[in-house]
Amino acid sequence: MIADLIRSVVPARFRPIRYLENLASARTNGCIPRGPFTGMRYITGSVGSALIPKLLGIYERELNEYVERACSLNFPLIVDIGAAEGYYAIGLARRNSNARIVAFEMETKGQIALKEMAERNNVAERVEIRGKCELEDLQATLADVDHAFVVCDTEGYEDVLLKPDAVPALKRATILVELHDFIIPGITEELKKRFGQSHRIEHVWQQPRSRAEFPYCTLGTMLLPKSYLDWAVSEWRPVRMAWLWMEPK
Repeated sequence: MIADLIRSVVPARFRPIRYLENLASARTNGCIPRGPFTGMRYITGSVGSALIPKLLGIYERELNEYVERACSLNFPLIVDIGAAEGYYAIGLARRNSNARIVAFEMETKGQIALKEMAERNNVAERVEIRGKCELEDLQATLADVDHAFVVCDTEGYEDVLLKPDAVPALKRATILVELHDFIIPGITEELKKRFGQSHRIEHVWQQPRSRAEFPYCTLGTMLLPKSYLDWAVSEWRPVRMAWLWMEPK
């Protein structure tokens, strides 16, 4: 309640998290310094997720080896469902210069941010921005492609979309999906069951974060309670997250 009161009184630009976001943006010059998307120019906000880990190049670092694996497979089509501002859609477009990118994002502010990110990184001509993805949209997008990569982060809607019986083209696609068992109980085991016959499946768990991963020390960071630095690199997760990497057999 006290925190809510403070937020209602203190302008956003003066809050500790905004200070840390501005600091990270200034020190990186808005350009990711490390990780699989090194060099990607970033906007000053994110949609539905933490900005600071993206600016630092440590966002979802558990997936780095899978991003590298995907980039080595030369996919002609990459589909990002729940693309937000485009961390993966634009990052993968930069890394895969011959790939067509289809980014599904239902929120208008996400679509606007995607467009800005695509233009800022000179990939706009290869990134197609669409709205909400439904089963028929996914099948139509994948139907004529034998070798596609699907990234899915849909806050539980993976239960609806990732159905190989309804979308047969998924049986040929490589899939990286964020799991939301705290929203759809049992979805992890359900997806393993759906794709067990057609795919090799790896289960990836989120690893702990440390305030030491925030690399900038200023008078402001020294004065802030350390819990803010923990929060800054935490990715704002409600539970320990996990993903499935599913590659056709």
